[in-house]
Amino acid sequence: MPTLIRRPFVFLRHGQSTRNLERRIGGQHDVALTPRGEEEARRARALLGDIDWSLVASSPLQRAYRTAELALGRAPDRVVDGLMERHWGELEGQTIPDTIPYLGTPAGGESWETFVERIATTLNALLEEADTPLIVGHSGLVRAVRGLTQGSPAGPRSANAIPLWIAPTGGKRWTIEPFGSDHLNSVG
Repeated sequence: MPTLIRRPFVFLRHGQSTRNLERRIGGQHDVALTPRGEEEARRARALLGDIDWSLVASSPLQRAYRTAELALGRAPDRVVDGLMERHWGELEGQTIPDTIPYLGTPAGGESWETFVERIATTLNALLEEADTPLIVGHSGLVRAVRGLTQGSPAGPRSANAIPLWIAPTGGKRWTIEPFGSDHLNSVG
């Protein structure tokens, strides 16, 4: 399993998408934000919009890209294919099951190992380039980070358009917590 460079970043999951509203797996299907999702992204601007980010990178999927635009009042600095959500194969567009097979490989989809490797490679390249970047993407990124740093993707789904502070702490531990004013001195 790859490792992450031990540098902090801020993560913003996209606002509510049409697939979120329908309780369906979005995966790499390029679906839009709902009006609620657009409003969620605009609310994130109160916390994120005035920061002079070293780098803002976004998934190319429109739900993430549009969230970045609305949360910052501008386009992201870079669109990065490696930040796309996991490809869920035949499960994309299907109703979200009670138990999601994170560690399995869905028919026609991306294996857990391949997905985590892609996310780690992408994040490491961005972390080498910029101090405390803002990454705008999908809930799978947090699951991949948990897998890399805690050994398991288990944990709550990241909320739509609520910024998270993801940072190394003592030893080999990492924290994933809501981004707030106490983190502002560490960014920009």
